[in-house]
Amino acid sequence: MGKLELQQMVLGPVYTNCYFLKNKETGEALIVDPADSPKRIFQKVEDMGAKPVGILLTHGHFDHIMAVQAVKAEYQIPVYACRQEEEMLREPSVNMTDRMHKPCSVRPDVFLEDLQVFEAAGFSIQMLHTPGHTKGSCCYYLKDERVLFSGDTLFCGSVGRTDFPGGSSREIRESLHKLLNALPDETNVYPGHDTSTTIGYEKRYNPFV
Repeated sequence: MGKLELQQMVLGPVYTNCYFLKNKETGEALIVDPADSPKRIFQKVEDMGAKPVGILLTHGHFDHIMAVQAVKAEYQIPVYACRQEEEMLREPSVNMTDRMHKPCSVRPDVFLEDLQVFEAAGFSIQMLHTPGHTKGSCCYYLKDERVLFSGDTLFCGSVGRTDFPGGSSREIRESLHKLLNALPDETNVYPGHDTSTTIGYEKRYNPFV
């Protein structure tokens, strides 16, 4: 993976994957979807010897955002998200954190547009807007490292559920085709839940293609 050191934790009541992307050359790191358990996240950062410089959110559901405020405050770092996810992140009744009795309102520092390329932690990252699971669901593609963080858009052999408010089975299929048509087969895919996969595997075996 070139200069990327990637580690993962499974957190929260529905086993959400939280990823830690450390630049081996600089020690700077990004945290993708800090689900909950901020103390465990802080310990992971310390164990990695990393310096967090940003939080990447793939979408705004409760199981991906409940530790965002604590992590942001601890490291004084910005939060990145797709612009179309603004309401979901802001409103506890929409992101369902109120149902968990932990109402959470996240206001990202950087709103990204579809296909926008930005630099963070020394990595060149492209945000791909992939609606369907939510209106503002997105993926983060690191071309040089050949990795995609797909959130709850694409799973190994499946796609995210679409029965929550803002979900659309038509849109998530369109988003799946967008990813499979645009990215090389050898791209490693790290989803919001369950095991990793590759774009090539999903082209051959995903029943939603």
